[in-house]
Amino acid sequence: MYRFQRLTLTTKTLHRHHNHCFFSQAAAAIIEEPPSIQTTLLDGLPEPGPLETIFAIPRSDSGKNVSAKERKAGRVPSIVFEQEDGQHGGNKRLISVKQNRIRNLTNELGRPFFLSRLFELDVRPQFESDEVIEKVRVLPRAVHLHAGTDEPLNVTFIRAPSHALLKVDIPLVFRGEDISPGLRKGAYLNTIKRTVKFVCPADLIPPFIDVDLSELDVGQKLLMGDLKVHPALKLVQSKDLPLVKISGGRASDKKSK
Repeated sequence: MYRFQRLTLTTKTLHRHHNHCFFSQAAAAIIEEPPSIQTTLLDGLPEPGPLETIFAIPRSDSGKNVSAKERKAGRVPSIVFEQEDGQHGGNKRLISVKQNRIRNLTNELGRPFFLSRLFELDVRPQFESDEVIEKVRVLPRAVHLHAGTDEPLNVTFIRAPSHALLKVDIPLVFRGEDISPGLRKGAYLNTIKRTVKFVCPADLIPPFIDVDLSELDVGQKLLMGDLKVHPALKLVQSKDLPLVKISGGRASDKKSK
């Protein structure tokens, strides 16, 4: 069983970066610390990528008209949820981020990989300002894109301090298709899941999970429990649910039967 330690943050801690405090003291007063589990990176597993920065400015108002004005000005209306118990958002703060920054990140990384990566959110009074209101590590929780243009419409972030446990949909990367016995026989890969949800310590969120297909033959499948991940990651769904299956066979084999 997990053993939780309660951590109390003081006003001094909340103001250690700057006289301005972007996140409310009340919501950050008590944070649940995850269990005493191994939190060091392990060889052979994908490591978290470098912490890139997303600049943001505070936003006081919300609503359709405000959001439309923000987008017209090249900004994406966004929300930051404050991390309280490691899995649920607390009080929210309204911000705006640069549209081209989110567009570039989602295009370069891909939407699932953007949503499984940590970023440093650098909040300033204005984008061109040298004054820093707050710097906080966050995880993108959701990003909504325009159906026709893929332009980002809004983004939701959640705080990701080191002691947080976060539910994350980790994208799967399939390898070994070229040497899979089943695929070499002419069968096809039936992909059932492209992401899998885990509860992850914030410092150990993998950018992706490798799925090895190199030994799969016709009729064989891989289950969620077959994934090789850090032992600190906890699978949310049943370990017996399938991920992929090698289905079918060559047409010539079917005709000969």
